[in-house]
Amino acid sequence: MSKLKSEFLLTNAEDFIGQEMALTDWVHLDQVQTNLFGEVSRWPTWMHCDAKRAQRESPYGGTILHGFHMLSLLTHFLEVAGLRPGDGAYSLNYGLDKMRVLQPVLIGDGVKIRDRMTLSDVVDKGQGQKIIKTGNKLEVQGMEGPVLYAEYLSYWYPNKKTADTN
Repeated sequence: MSKLKSEFLLTNAEDFIGQEMALTDWVHLDQVQTNLFGEVSRWPTWMHCDAKRAQRESPYGGTILHGFHMLSLLTHFLEVAGLRPGDGAYSLNYGLDKMRVLQPVLIGDGVKIRDRMTLSDVVDKGQGQKIIKTGNKLEVQGMEGPVLYAEYLSYWYPNKKTADTN
C-alpha cells in the first residue's frame, strides 16, 4: 500500500482534494462481456452486440462498448485500487455529479481499460459520515486521451470506533 493510501482517512480526506489517488491495472473487456451486459441491461442493440452487422453498417467498423458498461466498472476500480479510507466501515453508492462518454470504444478482439482517479471533493455529513467524490478518467490501451469521465459519489460511514470519537 502506498504511503498516500495508508494515510487516507475519513477524518483527513479533505487534505487529499485535487490529488491523483490511484491508477488501476488494466481490465480486459471483450464481445462476450459486451453481449452479456447488453442482455442484463436490456439494451442488446446491434451497434454493441451484433459484430457482423456492425462491421457492415457501423461508422466505427465494428461493435462498440456500452458507455454504461464502462461506467459500471467504477466500483470495481475503486475496490481494486484500495481507495478506501482507513477509518471507514463501508460506503454506499451515492450517484454521479457528471458523466460523459468522450470517445466510442471499438471492441475488436477485446480492449484493455483502466481508471485514473482523483479526489475531487469531500462533503461532511456529520457523525463522521462523508460523501467522497472521485473524478474518474477511464483510458483504453492504444487510444489517446480518456474515453469516459465520471464524477462518482460514495457515501462513507466511519467504523464504530471513529464514530464514537466524533
